[in-house]
Amino acid sequence: MESFIVCLNAVLPIFLLMAVGYGARCFHLLDRADVAKINKIVFRVFMPVMVFYNIYCSELSSAMRGSLLGYAVLGVLAEYALSLGYALLFVKDPSRRGVVIQGLYRSNFVIIGLPIAESLVGGDLGPVAMLLAVVIPIYNVLAVITLAVFNGKKPALKQVVLDILKNPLILGSVAGIGALLAGLKLPGPVEKVVSQMSAATSPMLLFLLGAFFQFKGMRSHWRELTAVCTGRLVLFPALFLGLAAALGFRGVDLVSLLGVFASSTAIASFTMAQQMGGDAELAGDIVVSTSALCSFTLFGWSLLFKLTGLI
Repeated sequence: MESFIVCLNAVLPIFLLMAVGYGARCFHLLDRADVAKINKIVFRVFMPVMVFYNIYCSELSSAMRGSLLGYAVLGVLAEYALSLGYALLFVKDPSRRGVVIQGLYRSNFVIIGLPIAESLVGGDLGPVAMLLAVVIPIYNVLAVITLAVFNGKKPALKQVVLDILKNPLILGSVAGIGALLAGLKLPGPVEKVVSQMSAATSPMLLFLLGAFFQFKGMRSHWRELTAVCTGRLVLFPALFLGLAAALGFRGVDLVSLLGVFASSTAIASFTMAQQMGGDAELAGDIVVSTSALCSFTLFGWSLLFKLTGLI
């Protein structure tokens, strides 16, 4: 019962914040256009500050975990390979292939990773923030190349590199790592503002995710949605988290990987599909479906790890 309550307390706030966002849109306090504008601000201002602050506050020795980073990178690449194989074999519509691949391999680690880790284990979240700095660029590179290839366009390597270098999350990560290595100490008032902005980021992201929900048009995509939800939330977590547990990952390390391999599909996948000519409606439905189911599956995985003493 204690494990049940701990996991419920970890996942329920995520679900409730999303529900509040959905309710705000239902009551016309904001619409999807407002969500897009606020998301842009959060992505460019608050999220890099959150990533910076979590790295800045961590211990260097605990944040730099080579085995954890290596497993996450290899796991994401393996996820991508499996997703690519599935799309080539079973998705006939070229405009949907890239979207399905993104839906399967690209997790909402930015929004789900830190909150779930803080709720389940607390303490030093440096390993989670450092994992963000490594995993997010891989997601971005694979997404750009995938959507370009399946739209019949040749990937522009120079543009891909520029997009990565200009990514606010990458800039925040680099700044945080630099501050950590240099032993930089922010002035008191500045550190307080950075801390407050960091604390506000996750609730804002979850609220906006809820406000983004739009349940329509799913009947025409039920095959793809069933496959993506099953792979993203059940099969991939079972495979990669099970292997991680067998290899000895425990505590904050395993919870970090929970955010990578068991969270919903990234919201950014919808925006990229829309901008690069993929099936934007399917991409949006994938985000909505996996996000709606994610609270239940995350609770299940968290409870399993608690009951077995892995976290």
